[in-house]
This record gives sequence, C-alpha cells and structure tokens, in this order.
Amino acid sequence: MIARAGVFLAAAITLALSASYSANSSAPQAVNHAVIVGENLPRSLSDFAFFVDSSRQIPSAGVTPYRLNTPLYSDGAEKLRFVYLPAGTKMRANGAGLLEFPVGAALIKTFAFGDGNARRLIETRVLLHRESGWLALPYRWNDEQSDAALALAGARVDVDAGDSGQISYRIPNKNQCKECHGLQGAVVPIGPKARNLSHKWLSDMASRSRLDKLPDKHDALPVWEDRKGSDLNAAARAYLDVNCAHCHRPGATASNSGLDLRWEQNEPFAFGVRKRPVAAGRGSGGHEFDIDPGHPERSILSYRMGSTAPGVAMPELGKSTVDEAGLAVIDQWIAEMDQ
Repeated sequence: MIARAGVFLAAAITLALSASYSANSSAPQAVNHAVIVGENLPRSLSDFAFFVDSSRQIPSAGVTPYRLNTPLYSDGAEKLRFVYLPAGTKMRANGAGLLEFPVGAALIKTFAFGDGNARRLIETRVLLHRESGWLALPYRWNDEQSDAALALAGARVDVDAGDSGQISYRIPNKNQCKECHGLQGAVVPIGPKARNLSHKWLSDMASRSRLDKLPDKHDALPVWEDRKGSDLNAAARAYLDVNCAHCHRPGATASNSGLDLRWEQNEPFAFGVRKRPVAAGRGSGGHEFDIDPGHPERSILSYRMGSTAPGVAMPELGKSTVDEAGLAVIDQWIAEMDQ
C-alpha cells in the first residue's frame, strides 16, 4: 500500500501547487489554444502557456497531470505527463485501448534528471491534435531552466543519469518522433491507454466531465513499482507492451519483424516464443529464436534489450543505457516459461 500510495504523490503535489497558485491569482493563466490548432510551429514551449510555473512544472488551467501504471523507460529519466483539453470538450473511452482526444487537445511530456534542487529539465515533447491529425514536436530546455526551444533537428545533451553515470542523452528530431508514434502512416499517441491508467484518475476525469465514461477495463497493466508483488507474466507483458509494442505491432514501423508485442496478443508464437527472426541480422547475436523458453541467454529479445550497441540495441531510439530492472523481469519471465 505504501508503494502504491507513493505512485501518485508527484501528481498530487503538482495539482495542489496549481490550485494554490490559482487561488492566489486574479485569474488562472489560460493555455494559448490558437497555437495548438494553428498551422505554425511554435518556436518556444512558453508560446503554448501550458504552465504557470515552467521550471516547477505547475500546469495552467485546463492542463491535468497523469501517470502511467507501467511507464516507458528512457535512460531512467523522470517523466512529467500532462493532458490539455479545450474548454467544453472531453476524451472518449475506447475499451481498454487508447483514449480518444478531441481536436485541440495536447499531450505534454517533460523529461528530467536529478532530484530536488538538482533536478534538471532536459526536453519536453508535445503532441498537438490538429484538424489534419496529430503533430509531434520536441523542445529543448535552456540552461536557465526558464523555457524550452523547438528542436526540429533534435540534440545531444550531456546529463547525469544517476546509477548509469554521465550519458549523452538524445533528444529525437521531428521525424524520429514518427518512428515511435507512427501507425498506418499516421502519427498517434501511444501512452494513455485505459489499461495503463488508474481507476482513480479515470474516475476523476469522468466526474469532471473531461471523460465521457469510465472505461470497462482499466488498471490491467500492473503498477511498475509494485511489480515484485505482481504476476510475473503480467509484469513482463506490460513492459513489452509499453516499451516495444508501439513499433512491434501490425501497421507500425517494425511490423515487418513479424513480432506483435501488444498486451492483447495472446498467441505465444506471435509475441516471439520459438519464433525465428525475419531480418534481425547481427541483432540476433547468433541466437535462433526471439524467445527460447527457459533460456533468456539464448533469446534474441533478452540479447537486444541487454545491448547498447548501434544496430543491436532495442529499442533503437529513446535509450543509451540498459534498463536493468526491465531486463531482469524479462529474463525471469523467459527462464520460468514452460519448455
């Protein structure tokens, strides 16, 4: 219970600070809706007015923080997630899958390293829902931590990644955003699925008329911090769904691999059990199967997750270090599979 209570502490603090700010201001700051739905590419994150206090990530009116039960690993970065919904609009539930967002909505995700006063904001990625579809844009924070500038070409930033030491963190360029967010040729969100959101958060959004109804399925993916007390199969499948399935699924950028790592895929061969690789090349490490039951040391999945070498490491984007905690779960899952 202690671990689960701590999961939403950061979001609760952000909400409390935001409410306090609003209560002591003559009028809450409004998001610049025009730049979200317009045709231009805002040059600075501040142009959107998503935050009343950018450095502390205190959201403006209409911007709500959220977290995922099982989050995507990105070199151990802390991620602060927010959703903006235009006044008078609401999200719509679609079973256990991705929530449907109205035109004019925005998803905001800030990546940070360090704790307390030493915390450093590195980048903020935004997904804007325009009439033409979703647009993904990366913004790099300045040294003063006062604003972030549009980084269409991406960037490399030296950061202290804690246990992983000093790393060269990569901010993706605009086109690379499409590699993870691409589905059937279109850019789509990949994180806020009902199955990976809490009943508490969804209920709150529904009670505030920001969600049309409470989805039938939620909290299906276990809370990552509680994984040691969770079913091993659920923890492993949740990890693969969040970290890999946005590319390894039908219609996505790695669909030619033949792997389908989505949570809802129940056919073992489809998610790699005794499946030979289609075109892994040297990424196979000389191993025969994506998953060799009982043998993580002979499984391509474990081999690629445990590598940082270009052309071998998986995922290809978004990490320069090995997620030791995630790899440990996958290795144990494979080791305990019925042979």
